[in-house]
Amino acid sequence: QVQLVESGGGSVQAGGALRLSCVVSIHSTDKYVMAWFRQAPGKERVYLSTIDSSGITSYADSVKGRFTISQDNAKKTLYLQMNSLKPEDSATYYCAAVSEEYCSGVYCNTLDFTACGYWGQGTQVTVSS
Repeated sequence: QVQLVESGGGSVQAGGALRLSCVVSIHSTDKYVMAWFRQAPGKERVYLSTIDSSGITSYADSVKGRFTISQDNAKKTLYLQMNSLKPEDSATYYCAAVSEEYCSGVYCNTLDFTACGYWGQGTQVTVSS
């Protein structure tokens, strides 16, 4: 019903930038909230940013002002522009989608995505100092 495929990860030096993409295939009339998460080795998956079907966005404090989430509905693609990257940003980055039938826009939380959402396979980002 929903397929998500991330790309755009890679290696970059601290202070650099990357743009992640997530091609979204949804065979449903539901409206979806889209999000980016990341998971570093040995750590839990953490929320980064969401965007709802109206284009309203939300960010974790750790990335606010450095990362920008956006979506191109015509290209069915979700993006995460990451600027001023730090070594602690190194992780596998995942896009996720959850139907707005389960939660309300940017108030959807990690549990909503985990329990009721769809996930991509992840793309690796490595930031060297």
